[in-house]
Amino acid sequence: MTDHKEIIREIKNKIFKPVYFLAGKEPYYIDLITDFIEENVLDENEKSFNQTVLYGLDTTVTQIIETCRRFPMMSNNQVVIVREAQKLKKIEDLLVYVDAPLQSTILVIAFKYEDLDKRKALYKSLSKKGYYIESDKIPEYQIPGWIDRYLTDRGIMAGPDSSRLLSEFLGNDLGKIANELEKLIISLPKANPKIDTKLIESSIGISKEYTPNELWKALVYRNPLKAARVVEFFSGHSKKEIIPIIFPSLFSNFSRVLIYHSLKDKSDSNVIAALKTYPGYVKDYKAAASVYSPLRAMGAISLIRSYDMKAKGFGDSGSETGELLKELVFKLMH
Repeated sequence: MTDHKEIIREIKNKIFKPVYFLAGKEPYYIDLITDFIEENVLDENEKSFNQTVLYGLDTTVTQIIETCRRFPMMSNNQVVIVREAQKLKKIEDLLVYVDAPLQSTILVIAFKYEDLDKRKALYKSLSKKGYYIESDKIPEYQIPGWIDRYLTDRGIMAGPDSSRLLSEFLGNDLGKIANELEKLIISLPKANPKIDTKLIESSIGISKEYTPNELWKALVYRNPLKAARVVEFFSGHSKKEIIPIIFPSLFSNFSRVLIYHSLKDKSDSNVIAALKTYPGYVKDYKAAASVYSPLRAMGAISLIRSYDMKAKGFGDSGSETGELLKELVFKLMH
């Protein structure tokens, strides 16, 4: 996407576009820009007459256009925000306004979790004029770097392994990551603020000894004692914590083993590029490939899918999620 910092910097300098069409599968930046415009473009006295927030499910494109064509009252601008715009019907009808927007109106379309059809005229018009801003999901292997930049922007250092530890537990949900980071930041001293693994463990309950990656290594290097310890740790967590963390992590790792098997060029650089993983993990995938043949890796993926469904309540008599995880890991080890 266009750098969100640049967009916010322009808005702070009172440089406005008449339309901000914020789309994409990563909602974090859509919310960040939308909220910033809602909170900062107009002062409190201007907002009551000149700021309108609509919702895609409860409005129409015609109503949006009519609202946008009003002139502001005792202000240079009016702000019209359409949240959940992906639920709008006939979004293409917005083209008539995009082609001739009112310059005193700032229209913000929050089109979350989806992209516009790039073959259609609306996308072409928005894109040509620089009104279309798209944010994609960040791959998991890039999340530690994102966390480091997030903290650096706030003048905070991250200790070794801290960013990677957080990414293992929080995945690539930027909103969730930012929320947890802000909780940590509040607890930091003003002098020499630094986030390390000890702080993460005491504040969030995340331990570097018991991570999805440690479970993966226990499977790869055939360490049943370590696997049992990690499983026991996660068995004390709720279903809401286990399902989004462990099952996707195992699925992703075994999927990468299949990709590794398919590679003709198994040099480290090619493995890193093909598997989209950290350089330090290449040796683990090489070891995994020696233990899990393509057929066995496919069997593992099938098992993970089955237990993921059971953990979500499909086709199971009601076993605890922790017990299901124990069963799954036992079968993956044998």
